[in-house]
Amino acid sequence: MDDTSDATSTGEGRRTAFHEIMSKTAAGFMEEAGWFWVTGFGDPDGEYRAVREGVGVWDVSPLNKWDFRGPDAPEAAQRVHSNDILGMQVGQVRYGAFLDEDGLLVDDGTVFKHAEDHLWVATNGLDHAAYFADATKGLDVAIDYIAPDLPHLQVQGPRSRDALQPITEADLGSLGYFRFLPEIVQVGGVPVWLSRTGFSGELGYELFTKPEHAEDLWRVIEGIGAVPYGVDVVEPLRIEAGMIVTDYDYEAHQRTPYDLGLDRLVALDGEGAFMGKEALREVAAAPPNRFKTLRLEGEELPEYGAAVTKDGEDVGVLTSPAASPAFGPIGLAILRTDVAAEGTPVDVALGDGTIGATVDVLAVVDPGKQRPRS
Repeated sequence: MDDTSDATSTGEGRRTAFHEIMSKTAAGFMEEAGWFWVTGFGDPDGEYRAVREGVGVWDVSPLNKWDFRGPDAPEAAQRVHSNDILGMQVGQVRYGAFLDEDGLLVDDGTVFKHAEDHLWVATNGLDHAAYFADATKGLDVAIDYIAPDLPHLQVQGPRSRDALQPITEADLGSLGYFRFLPEIVQVGGVPVWLSRTGFSGELGYELFTKPEHAEDLWRVIEGIGAVPYGVDVVEPLRIEAGMIVTDYDYEAHQRTPYDLGLDRLVALDGEGAFMGKEALREVAAAPPNRFKTLRLEGEELPEYGAAVTKDGEDVGVLTSPAASPAFGPIGLAILRTDVAAEGTPVDVALGDGTIGATVDVLAVVDPGKQRPRS
């Protein structure tokens, strides 16, 4: 059964299972994609430092989740996903792009393999029921929207493992990056599914539970010293780490995975067939655009979607700007390949003029992605 209608038809966002307990200390909430997201807890500098230096906790329950069950569940997910879903092991998580028939992004997100006939699929967007149904016609699979029944927290930061290990019997030291435990474990006496994933560019974990356990889980995680944070801090964190968000870094049906730096997540050599695979094979041979960070000059930030030029010629778009506490003004940008070399000077539209910028590596905080693998 698809239960996605009530959040959008009434024009009111859903409140997560953590909303009430967070409301006691939260600075505010914002509505987006059918849900209320917590914006922060009144100390953005402290929240940022917690994730980069210690341990933070974020309610990411509004991430939309789908349950794929049936003999053809892996093939169903593979039809829409760019990564190698058919090659996954039980307990593995894979990230990549959800595609249309032209190889253009519909969304991006993860697939969790619980069993040979059972997957979780996580998306940014809410309105994918028809897309999934059309793409999986003829397959023996049931697809249900389960986000309201599966609230979850991200526990992120270099101290996250040390903070969590004393309160769980799960051996976190042996849980690999992008792996999860398909069987429920206890964390501080609360039953959860535990995954070594996240959206911060740091070592971290995601804890999925049932709504009736949500407030207990929040108290447990706060009790180990995790600092609550919200989307206001997520923006600089994810931009520093080169992580994308739909409707900010790309619009549906407009960009290929290669425009967003997802090259290695397109399984052109995998056995699975996914929509747009052959079209992307041609793009992969000579990608026209590259995804990079821009170091911005001055203190005023350009707008999301600001034009990037060189010698007066349009060469790209600044998709997401941020005032990074560690790096100053930066932004993610889709750039024409011939101007995407690191160190290249460009200009970015700001008001009636432009400001200077310099191309830098994607994921300036950790170009080799070593922190989350630590």
